[in-house]
Amino acid sequence: MESIIRDITKHESGHKKIEWVRKNMPLLNGIEEDFKRTRPFEGLRIALSIHLEAKTAYLCKVLAAGGAKMYITGSNPLSTQDDVAAELVKCGLNVYAWYNATTEEYNSHIEKVILSEPNIIIDDGGDLVNLIHEKYPELIGNVIGGCEETTTGIIRLKAMEKNNLLKFPMIAVNNARCKYLFDNRYGTGQSVWDGINRTTNLIVAGKKVVICGYGWCGKGVAMRAKGLGADVIITEIDPVKAIEAVMDGFNVMPMEEAAKIGDVFITVTGCKSVITWEHMQSMKDGAILCNAGHFNVEIEVDRLIKNAKNSRKEKHNIVGYQMDNNNWIYLLAEGRLVNLAAGDGHPAEIMDMSFAIQALSAEYLVKNKGSLNNNVIAVPEEIDYTVAKRKLSHWNVNIDTLTEDQEKYLAGWKVD
Repeated sequence: MESIIRDITKHESGHKKIEWVRKNMPLLNGIEEDFKRTRPFEGLRIALSIHLEAKTAYLCKVLAAGGAKMYITGSNPLSTQDDVAAELVKCGLNVYAWYNATTEEYNSHIEKVILSEPNIIIDDGGDLVNLIHEKYPELIGNVIGGCEETTTGIIRLKAMEKNNLLKFPMIAVNNARCKYLFDNRYGTGQSVWDGINRTTNLIVAGKKVVICGYGWCGKGVAMRAKGLGADVIITEIDPVKAIEAVMDGFNVMPMEEAAKIGDVFITVTGCKSVITWEHMQSMKDGAILCNAGHFNVEIEVDRLIKNAKNSRKEKHNIVGYQMDNNNWIYLLAEGRLVNLAAGDGHPAEIMDMSFAIQALSAEYLVKNKGSLNNNVIAVPEEIDYTVAKRKLSHWNVNIDTLTEDQEKYLAGWKVD
C-alpha cells in the first residue's frame, strides 16, 4: 500500500528534527546498533500508532533497523507533524497520517495500518487493537502480540481481558517503572506546561490552576504548576489519591467548587465528562480549559460548541466561547492532548526511556512467540532494569550492589 501523507517535499525539515532527537536519545542509539546486528524483526510487519513526531519517528527507524517492515500512523488527529511523516516515507517506511485529519481520515489511516496484516502491534490508546478485534478478526492469526504505551490503552485492554475478548498478548509498557515514574510524571509535567505556555503566552504565577486527576500524570502537572508559582487545586474521585494531594500541599475540592474559582483547568484522568457544560457555566470570565488525557472526552467539548452563545478563534489553538452570562472561556487545542496538539510532546531524554522499553518489549514478544498467554502482561523486570542501568551508565552514575550475604538475608525468613 502506498503511503498517505500531506507533502513529501517537507522531508528535509523532518530529517533535521529526527536527527536532533537522535542526538539526545542514547538508549535508542545503543538499541539501534544492537538491532542492526541481531535483526530480531527480520521478515516481520510492525503496525504502530503513536503520536507521530520526531521521537516516535526515531523509534520507527530503530525498529526498521531490526528488520521490521513498518506501517505507521498517528494516535491523535492534531499531533502528527507532516514534515516528520514525510521524512519517514523518504526513508522507505510506510506512513498513513497527516496533521488535522478529520475523524473519517483518522479512522481510514488506522485502518490502512491494520490492513498491512501486522505481526506486532505497538499502540497508544488502543485504537489498533480495538479495530483488529472488532472489524478484522481474520487478521488476528498473524499477530504475535503487542505493546501499549499509555494509561488509557491499558484501561481498554484490561476491559477486553476481563471479558475474555483479548486474542493475543499485550505488554503493558505504560506500567513499567521506567515508563510511568518518568514519562507520566516528569514528561507530562513538563510538556503540558510547554504546550499551555507556548499557546497562551500568559503567566502562570499567581493563578489558580485546577488539575483534574492526581495519578502519575496529574502529579507531574501539579508539581510543575507549583514550581511556576500557581495556587494548585486538585479534583479527585479516589480518596487515597486525595489524601496524597493534601499531604503534597495542594487544595482538594469537588469540581463543582473548583469551577467557580479556577483560572486554568487541566484534565488528566482518562475518564469522560470530567468538566461538564454545567461546570463551564459557573466559570469566571477568561478561564482557560485544556486536556492532557488521551482522548478528547474529558471536557464536554461537543456540548460547549453546541450551547455556547458565541464563539471565535482567538489565535492558533485557542477558541473562545461565550456563556449565557456573557463570560468568555477559552479552550486550547480543541480539547485534545495539549502537550502534543499544541506542543512537541515529552522531552527526548524522557521518551528515550519509554521507547527503549517499547523496542525491547517488541523484541521480547518475538523471542517468546507462542509461549505467552492472551492477557495484559507486565514488562519483564529484566527489561526495566536494563533500561535503568543503561540510563545510569549514560549519566556516569554508579550504584551499590548486594553482597552474597545480603542477597541470602533478603531471600530468607530467619534473622541470624
